[in-house]
Amino acid sequence: MKLVIKGFIQTSLLDWDGKIVSTLYTPHCNFRCPYCQNAGLIINPQKLETIPFRVIKDYLRRNNKWIDGICLTGGEPCMYKELPEFIQKIRELDIMVKLDTNGGFPDMLAEVINKKLVNYIAMDVKAPLDFLSYSKSTDIKNPLILEKVEDSIRLIMESDIDYEFRTTVVPTLHEEEDILRIAEFIKGAKKYAMQNFSSQGEILDPKFKKVKPYPIEKLNKIQKLVSSYVGECVVRGG
Repeated sequence: MKLVIKGFIQTSLLDWDGKIVSTLYTPHCNFRCPYCQNAGLIINPQKLETIPFRVIKDYLRRNNKWIDGICLTGGEPCMYKELPEFIQKIRELDIMVKLDTNGGFPDMLAEVINKKLVNYIAMDVKAPLDFLSYSKSTDIKNPLILEKVEDSIRLIMESDIDYEFRTTVVPTLHEEEDILRIAEFIKGAKKYAMQNFSSQGEILDPKFKKVKPYPIEKLNKIQKLVSSYVGECVVRGG
């Protein structure tokens, strides 16, 4: 597969805390999280328009006085061997890059970190780091994938890059104890974000359209418990 862009939000205030960014979406993913809101990118990306790089480049050049950077998300961008080359072309526009990843490709993460291609990494930690929990949240079948996720967590925490870990907190998949187990595994991390599940949009598993998000008060309660494990804990959504 070749890296292409299948979605382009020109202006976002939500995808990088404190920054104005353009958000680029790559198709395909090695996970099948049932609550995923980007189902079209995962299941039927061929039905989506491919955004030419020149369109992205022209927009960023015209607006580089107020666009701080891009958020490269998906799908899973680290699936593509062309990722470093693509990011380098963005960096040549004097634009910062935030990379979203599920952590399933630690070798690619190591490459972009070592080459200093990205300014910020946001890695999803989908569940507590045991195979039963992770497979329930991602539908992975091979325990080796979970080992790669763990490798990615350690790689990011041992690097000098700015980063956050984040979990979409989903009723039926996550209880308070699950979040605390995640926090224990990433103890000492700079930042951890709990993102409230939303049933809006195109959900990968339609059954999750019927799942009601937790009240924000519940996440705020968990946030206070998690804050002792990490440098900063934030709650998003709700």
